Amino acid sequence: MTIEALALDPETDLVLERELNAPRELIYRCWTTPEHLVHWFVPKPHRVTACTLDVRVGGACNTTFDVDGTLMENKGVYLEVIPNEKLVFTDTYTEGWKPAAEPFMTAILTFEDIGGRTRYRAIARHRNKETAAQHKEMGFFDGWGTVADQLEAYAQTL
Repeated sequence: MTIEALALDPETDLVLERELNAPRELIYRCWTTPEHLVHWFVPKPHRVTACTLDVRVGGACNTTFDVDGTLMENKGVYLEVIPNEKLVFTDTYTEGWKPAAEPFMTAILTFEDIGGRTRYRAIARHRNKETAAQHKEMGFFDGWGTVADQLEAYAQTL
């Protein structure tokens, strides 16, 4: 399913789209390999301090960030995995399909080859318009945009 085929809701879905100067296989690998993800996944100077990725439907998608000395854990699972094309993960559930106490969002990422470059699309889908508005106010576009820039720069070093 392409992003165009998704029924986007402007009240609950935040969308970032970029053209990254790196092949999609490399961008996908950066998203699915802990030793790569830790280098670019949060806006600097913040950093990833722990990462567990079991890239399969139902597999763990766990990261811990250090944001100004505060550790933030993000635990979730993969819902859909199409190598080099699409990743969907959520914090609605944790490993073993255990419901999360405070779910925030589901991420839908697509990677499209455009002649050695990648059309990168990220959707942050929220359970209601209030949560989406909160994420937008937290700086979704600046934060996820910075992360996309860091991803591109890191991928180009590989």
